Amino acid sequence: MADTTLSPATAVADAEAATEALARVKSEIGRAIFGQERVIELALAAVLAGGHALLIGAPGLAKTRLVEAMGTALGLASQRIQFTPDLMPSDILGSEVLDESPGGQRSFRFLKGPVFTQLLMADEINRASPRTQSALLQAMQEKHVTVAGVRHDLPAPFHVLATQNPIEQEGTYPLPEAQLDRFLLKVDVTYPDLDTERRILIETTRGADAPVRPALDAGRLMAIQALVRQMPVGEKIVGAILNLIREARPEQTSDARVKRLVDWGPSPRAGQALMLAARSRALLRGRLAPSMEDVEALAEPCLGHRMAMRYDPTGEAPKISGLINDLARKAG
Repeated sequence: MADTTLSPATAVADAEAATEALARVKSEIGRAIFGQERVIELALAAVLAGGHALLIGAPGLAKTRLVEAMGTALGLASQRIQFTPDLMPSDILGSEVLDESPGGQRSFRFLKGPVFTQLLMADEINRASPRTQSALLQAMQEKHVTVAGVRHDLPAPFHVLATQNPIEQEGTYPLPEAQLDRFLLKVDVTYPDLDTERRILIETTRGADAPVRPALDAGRLMAIQALVRQMPVGEKIVGAILNLIREARPEQTSDARVKRLVDWGPSPRAGQALMLAARSRALLRGRLAPSMEDVEALAEPCLGHRMAMRYDPTGEAPKISGLINDLARKAG
């Protein structure tokens, strides 16, 4: 087998070129999305790591616009599915239809659904039934769908950015924890600050929106994703990630708060997600290897949806985000 290991000089040159390309991607997305630098960075980190992201935020915070801008800037084919209670798995995956030839012969033909794209927005994913959610989440994990016993591979790369509205819960079907684990990152989309909201008011109400232009294509993105997996990670960072994951489990922790308040902790998949996301964030910030800053910044987005807190009747328990951030600071 040929040796595919890059020389140090080649690796540095590739990383610098990738950083420049990603800076152009962020700049293009910034033409459409104002003041959400953290959200943009986390969404891009999830894609560069080869995973999917769950965006949680109130209506009107530009979640849909973010996905559209990302698809254009990354040069990916994109689709959007509005999830509703009556949405069926076939509405996402596709279905077989009966065709009749001019000679009278009948045969089934597979019509691809909207999941056959490269960047899929699953809008308000918690409004669909568990059966429909499961169909999408299985496709996310396996990168193919099976209809009538026939396998159909999804395009590469394939990424899902799903959204949830935390305000309205009536008529929704919360994602089970086992399915939440399929998302590499959970991203909380918050309200903009004063200056950003002023800019939004002025720039989005006076004319046509600034167009977003492609800064990458699918082939270049996949090359950068491969580069992310080759980035070195120091022993200190590996140890910090291991300490964080194990300290967040009530069965293995030395932290009394975790033993008392956490019902279950993160699986090894959480450590894998944190390792890949830390590499992605480092590359997005122009660094050749992740640091403790990356681990601390990504701890809550990686672990927050992979842990569950016990009910605390006193009401004095810390929020799970605060607990995770505290554990991350101690892990290093």
